[in-house]
Amino acid sequence: MKEKTRLFWLVALYLGVYFIPWADPGVRQAGLEAFMMLQEYAQEHVLTCLIPAFFIAGAITVFVSQAAVLKYFGAQAKKVLAYSVASVSGTILAVCSCTVLPLFAGIYTRGAGIGPATAFLYSGPAINVLAIVFTARILGWQLGLARAVCAVVFAVGVGLTMAFIFRKEDAERVAGNFYFPDEDEKGRTLIQDSMYMLTMILILVFAAFVKPGPDAAVIWKGIFAAKWIVTIFLLIVLAWMLKAWFKRDELISWVDATWGFIKQITPLLAIGVIAAGFLLGRPGHPALIPEKYVAMLVGGNSLSANLFASMAGALMYFATLTEVPILQGLLGSGMGQGPALALLLAGPALSLPNMIVIGGVMGFKKTAVFVTTVVVMSTIAGMVYGTFVV
Repeated sequence: MKEKTRLFWLVALYLGVYFIPWADPGVRQAGLEAFMMLQEYAQEHVLTCLIPAFFIAGAITVFVSQAAVLKYFGAQAKKVLAYSVASVSGTILAVCSCTVLPLFAGIYTRGAGIGPATAFLYSGPAINVLAIVFTARILGWQLGLARAVCAVVFAVGVGLTMAFIFRKEDAERVAGNFYFPDEDEKGRTLIQDSMYMLTMILILVFAAFVKPGPDAAVIWKGIFAAKWIVTIFLLIVLAWMLKAWFKRDELISWVDATWGFIKQITPLLAIGVIAAGFLLGRPGHPALIPEKYVAMLVGGNSLSANLFASMAGALMYFATLTEVPILQGLLGSGMGQGPALALLLAGPALSLPNMIVIGGVMGFKKTAVFVTTVVVMSTIAGMVYGTFVV
């Protein structure tokens, strides 16, 4: 399968090189915009935002047990606890829409209720900590905050909707019991692990702190002026924690997990940035697709614009973080804020391949209801958000 994939991309690259009319001024401008956007990302976002976020994601993978999270919404768990854990599991598990599928299939077939299971299915990729931080950093804190809040609410809403509609079928399913082996002794307390994670999050916050505008409050200007002093201090504290609290093999596993995220995400992100720049350009810089077409389909805050954005997001496959540069180009070409949020809420959690796999696990009817619920809720959220944010 890998060889077929490589052959496909080699053929696609050859055809692109052969047929793209680079002599055309518009195409040449689009090509320039693609690499200008890539340079902008490399200069402004990689070292101060992506690298710290990759290390956080690696730490989550190594030092936070997925089993410890999943056991809280098994068949024997209390409903309030089950939905609470499922709705925020994306921040803990940091999985994409592909990785979440086998986890969902495992807990669903072992007896988890359809409500908590689908809440987890939506939450896993939708509340990915990397994606939310990147959204706030690139597209603005309002859109990043709206994405985070709506994703948590949606996870609960989707789960409750599925549980209500299929309550009879769910009651007839044989309840399964979960078995999770005991975790090995880490030699650290929960407080130490929490302080370690908090320190890395603070490093990300201060390193990525954007220069405030001239009208910003004095406190924000003061934080920006001291950002690198605080960041260096936090790095020293982190180095001490790593030396004092962690074993060598744990640190190696952490670095390996972080490198795994970098290898998986960075090439896809670069491709997404180049594609977005080539097709849509940076805000204020035209590229291949004229802005009038973007504004016509997803401009403003109409029902049709939000619904189109939700449906397009549900069908498209977004590798982790690639939705952010694509939306940056769309917003610069006239996309409304409401449709942008609608696409962010429907896109990462759904895709056509994702739907096919889900259908194989819980059937066509349940999958159709799940997808429809996500699209409808995303459309409504986009219209509400677009009404209040200009």
